[in-house]
Amino acid sequence: MTEELAKLETHSLMLEDRKRLRLTGVTDVDSFDEETITAYTVRGELTIGGSELRVLALDTDSGELRVEGTISSLVYLDNAPKKQGMLARLLR
Repeated sequence: MTEELAKLETHSLMLEDRKRLRLTGVTDVDSFDEETITAYTVRGELTIGGSELRVLALDTDSGELRVEGTISSLVYLDNAPKKQGMLARLLR
């Protein structure tokens, strides 16, 4: 298994001071605004809730998503990963 493929199969998140979030294993971001970001990961759909949220970086090749703002919730909705969508292809 290549290192790049292994990165996409692993999902982790690092939250600093409820202000900065770094996720790995992200396959797509379905929607985002200042209060909600819906991301698809290799471990299922993740909804990030908060205020003044901004997507700083999305790299679906490496599976990394970086978010900044006031993060108040992280909710996994299911276990089924979503295939790469249009937004991910546009933000490469």
